[in-house]
Amino acid sequence: MIVVGARCAGAPVAMLAGRAGYRVLLLEKARFPQDKLSSHYLHQPAVALLDRWGLLGTVRASGCPPIERVSYEAPGVRLDGTLLPAEGHTATYAPRRHVLDPILAEGAVAGGAEFRQGCTVTGLLREGGRVAGVRFRANEGTEHTARARLVVGADGMRSAVARFAEARTTVENPPMTCTYYTYWEGLPAHFELYERPGRWVGVVPTNEGRTLVMAYFPQAEFGRVRTDARAAYLEAVRTTAPALHARMADAVQTERLYGTGEQLNFFRRAYGPGWALVGDAAHHKDSIAARGITDAFLQAQALVDHVGAELREPAVLDRAGARYADDLEERFTEFYRGTLNVAELRLPEERTSLLRAIAPNPTLVARYFGTISGVCGMEEFYNEELLEVLGGV
Repeated sequence: MIVVGARCAGAPVAMLAGRAGYRVLLLEKARFPQDKLSSHYLHQPAVALLDRWGLLGTVRASGCPPIERVSYEAPGVRLDGTLLPAEGHTATYAPRRHVLDPILAEGAVAGGAEFRQGCTVTGLLREGGRVAGVRFRANEGTEHTARARLVVGADGMRSAVARFAEARTTVENPPMTCTYYTYWEGLPAHFELYERPGRWVGVVPTNEGRTLVMAYFPQAEFGRVRTDARAAYLEAVRTTAPALHARMADAVQTERLYGTGEQLNFFRRAYGPGWALVGDAAHHKDSIAARGITDAFLQAQALVDHVGAELREPAVLDRAGARYADDLEERFTEFYRGTLNVAELRLPEERTSLLRAIAPNPTLVARYFGTISGVCGMEEFYNEELLEVLGGV
């Protein structure tokens, strides 16, 4: 197996495939440690997978604090709650990417993968109508080829593997938000969410005693926002989360502002003869729900589970890969739609009314937050207890 991209999707695939006994070449364009744009947050299912993979202790040892509490605030409503467990894990984490990505890559190497950094894939090898390997250029400029029964594209939203394989886009929606964020010292926080029509602010504590504060704007405002991003960022926090803004007055901004107006929303067909896609290469959505890392972990585990021991038989591999692609789209469609609903930044009255109704009930609040993490399905949330509460509103 050749895995292109060694971050949150590719490194776990390489690790799991190596542990399963495959020879794995893991290629990464960057050189670690290197930071990247990210919301950092790991929902409970991701934490459970890190524990299952034997890597959670390393993340904890990095100084990334556990997050035990979540809150949401919008005009006229506030929710405070704890987090439902996934495989016994209630605490979540939000590690910096220059911390998390090397931990994952080291896990892949420990699992048996050969890891090469500074390598850019320039094409795919084909044989008998199948992808059979890759062409890549090393950092010093030398050209190489490598062959494999399966090439996995885990190289992000603008995946070269997807482009070279001509992966078909099956679902696509226009970008909905743009975002800017930075880090603050002296700003104690939990997982905090704030919303008003046209704005969204997210807060998570991360490594080195720093706190990430992230502000979202409608995509239509990107041209204006980017002309003075810091002023727009601070104004968004001030008007959306006044108490947070007041706390920030006693904190210190430790890094420059980071941002993007390229938050694409799509599914690509995630399998073809001899190739597969995972993580953002297969499926990308607005970062407002902070699901990118969690979904990448889940897809990595799913791909290796589906492939199993079937790499040696092309016909059997194709059937397993097709099941993986079908399951990916089915499994993540609900999260995709829910994320785009939030990314509209409309704050509809029906959602506000629902949240006001459940606010006094800790069980319902925990289940509501569980629908965001994936621990609680919508069917479980909309149960008799909720219907009884709504009936009294």
